[in-house]
Amino acid sequence: MLKGRTALVTGGTSGIGYEVAKAYINAGARVVITGRNEEKVKKACEVIDKEVSRKGNIFGMVMNNTDVKSMPSKLQDIERVLGTGHIDILVNNAGVVGGEVKDCTEELYNTILGTNLKGTFFLSKFVARYWVDNQIEGNILMMGSSSSLRPATSAYTLTKNALYGFTKGLAKVLAPHGITVNGLAPGPTATPMTMPNGVRDEISFPNPLGRFVMPGEIANMAVFLVSNMGRSIIGDMVFMTGGSGIVTFDDVKYSF
Repeated sequence: MLKGRTALVTGGTSGIGYEVAKAYINAGARVVITGRNEEKVKKACEVIDKEVSRKGNIFGMVMNNTDVKSMPSKLQDIERVLGTGHIDILVNNAGVVGGEVKDCTEELYNTILGTNLKGTFFLSKFVARYWVDNQIEGNILMMGSSSSLRPATSAYTLTKNALYGFTKGLAKVLAPHGITVNGLAPGPTATPMTMPNGVRDEISFPNPLGRFVMPGEIANMAVFLVSNMGRSIIGDMVFMTGGSGIVTFDDVKYSF
């Protein structure tokens, strides 16, 4: 489904981004993952290459999503690493959770907004400008959340609310250039972010689905949305939440 394509997946060293990278490679693409820690990026690339069916199609780049000034040069570095071809899929996956209004510090707020929103905004801008100038018809996929629909009581939820609107706006201005923008919104997912002590055999969760969403489920939809099969889907946010944020908010505690 993605033969001949090249994807940039931010925050791809673990969790959903990691699974998306593997799914894209297995679907025929080359993939560049980013992360802030060089050792983690290198290790993730090594493990991914062992786990996928198509070897030699994973590349890594150290990149801090809050460092906007470095983005143009990082994109040039990625082009050099790839050798031939160009990125035509961008997955804005890097994110930081937390920042409840009851105890959020200014420092944490700035980190979350910088990573989740500012970084996504400007990276999308730089990539889209390159595509428009070079007549490349690409795909941008925003990684939203069930928090895109929830009452915003944290810095994280604020960013996901905003990302929902940005997905629609960017889709509107880029569609005339043949660039497709959509979002994919997981609910509580069995990743190191939500399960820092490791994914357990018991993954029950108090949502209508009755369990955490699995990263592989998200990755499969991520393949579809950037493939030619998803070209008529424009400006949408596909919610894979198990009902969280759609038919219930009771799976999360709200307090001050």
